[in-house]
Amino acid sequence: MHRILGLFVLFVSIGCDQRSKEADMYDWVPLTVTATAYNSLPGQTSYEHPEITSWGDSIKPGVKWIAVSRDLLRQGLRHNTLVKIDTFEGIYIVKDKMHPRWRNRIDIYMGEDKKKAKEWGRRKVQIQYAVLKKKDTVNEIQK
Repeated sequence: MHRILGLFVLFVSIGCDQRSKEADMYDWVPLTVTATAYNSLPGQTSYEHPEITSWGDSIKPGVKWIAVSRDLLRQGLRHNTLVKIDTFEGIYIVKDKMHPRWRNRIDIYMGEDKKKAKEWGRRKVQIQYAVLKKKDTVNEIQK
């Protein structure tokens, strides 16, 4: 029993250490944006392929993905950028881009639940997006 408990503690500490190193690899840049919600339904995305993002990723309910306005692409929120949203748990990933008419906006993917997306509406939120630290800093962290 003590051996099993010892192995468990060892694996947990290794996992925590690895997560800590991964978290230290990024600078988190704060930004206030307008957030809306969208679904993978015809009329909100594409009539022909509502489950395909503008970058060609296959979207499905349950994933933590967002779309970003194109001005945010130039600020560093590119394809696969990690994003924390102040009102949601976990980390979201930039997987889609919005119509060029939108500015300073994110669209949070809410599966096919149209009611949930409508209830969310439009709000100002604080996000943080991950920017990889300089290579020298990352090499130091990994040692």
